[in-house]
Amino acid sequence: MPTILIIDDERAIRNVLKDILGNEGFKVEEAADGEEGLKKFTSGTYDVVLCDIKMPKLDGIEFLQRVTEINADTPVIMISGHGNIETAVDAVKKGAYDYISKPPDLNRLLITIRNAMDRTNLVQETKVLKKKVSKVQEIIGDSEAILRIKETIDKVAPTDARVLVTGENGSGKELVARWLHEKSSRAQGPIIEVNCAAIPSELIESELFGHEKGSFTSAIKQRIGKFEQANGGTLFLDEIGDMSLSAQAKVLRALQEGKITRVGGDKEIAVDVRVVAATNKDLLKEVEEKNFRLDLYHRLGVILIHVPSLNERKADIPLLVDKFLDDIAVEYGQAKKGIDKKAIEALQQHNWTGNIRELRNVVERLIILSGKEITAGDVASYV
Repeated sequence: MPTILIIDDERAIRNVLKDILGNEGFKVEEAADGEEGLKKFTSGTYDVVLCDIKMPKLDGIEFLQRVTEINADTPVIMISGHGNIETAVDAVKKGAYDYISKPPDLNRLLITIRNAMDRTNLVQETKVLKKKVSKVQEIIGDSEAILRIKETIDKVAPTDARVLVTGENGSGKELVARWLHEKSSRAQGPIIEVNCAAIPSELIESELFGHEKGSFTSAIKQRIGKFEQANGGTLFLDEIGDMSLSAQAKVLRALQEGKITRVGGDKEIAVDVRVVAATNKDLLKEVEEKNFRLDLYHRLGVILIHVPSLNERKADIPLLVDKFLDDIAVEYGQAKKGIDKKAIEALQQHNWTGNIRELRNVVERLIILSGKEITAGDVASYV
């Protein structure tokens, strides 16, 4: 149910508007002056605000300026019996959605409220769409390790050097790979991702190199592999430490010669691909245990980038939490929820075994389950 906040020092006006809007299916809250209205606005969530201009303590224009700083997306409709065209223009310039004279024409008021809500919905939908269309999320953090990674990306991305990204699950290895592509001369080409751990060993070669029709029982048609799909762009081999030794040999050949052969075929196909690989394993240890080829390790690891765990960069948690609060508010189409300092400190003391991915899930959980502001008590209860 949409919620409307009415701020007016005339009780009669508040009562009339509350009755009319209540009958139209709105939930209505009231405030008798600007100060009370500002307190309610700060602690609550409203779809539309109706605000008088001439009021004690804090007048409507001052209220408008304050709430615009807090949440500019909430439409404020100014209502006044003392106004003129100059007042109306001034109110709109300072951020009001519209201006209506007293006594208000009720049909016009309802239409204005509906239009204001429609605009809010469009603004939220636009934000969500922009987020979906946005190619790559920002790498959040100003810790020394993150600044070093950003500097390395800026240096390495314009080259075609192969990069091996290491780090724990959920630490942000894929994001590093995407920024290497985004800042490269291949940015207009595709970035194709292969999760080597998610593909059965008997299918990985077909996934990477494609296959010809009839090359095996279920090969009912020709298939183009990831290397060919990534031609002119970047191939991101995630969790490469889980790749089978036979597939490793073919990947090594593709990197050495710039050519691949589809499963069941004999034709060599030239591919122009930059390979970025990632793993959460110690590949040199895997080499010692005969699970990974040393020559492939050296081919992949021209540039090594290690992404630290969240426990190693807890100073970045306030920035990350703020970003997640913004993102999730946009996704949910609601105002950004606040979080107090002690709650942030509690999050910094947590052991983040799931890294950035776990932190985002926790922030989303806190937004859903906490009250008007996330507190240290919420963190103790829900993390």
